[in-house]
Amino acid sequence: MHAKQILRQSKQLSSQASTSTDVPKGHFAVYVGEKQKKRFVVPISFLNQPSFQKLLSIAEEEFGFNHPMGGLTIPCREDVFIDLTSRLH
Repeated sequence: MHAKQILRQSKQLSSQASTSTDVPKGHFAVYVGEKQKKRFVVPISFLNQPSFQKLLSIAEEEFGFNHPMGGLTIPCREDVFIDLTSRLH
């Protein structure tokens, strides 16, 4: 599945750039925004949600597995991301 590939690569990249104190266990960091990117830490359980999987597919189409921020980058407006993830909690 594409989401697992993205997460695996993101995890490898983030382990090079951060420590375990930056991201709590059971979570991962994503960068969101169209021009200015903002970092969000989200639960891994979001990977099971179809709406979040759609965002991952969009990220894959846009960036492949080469994310400019060094971690998983999701190309959508910040307010859209916040709205979507607030419904997943």
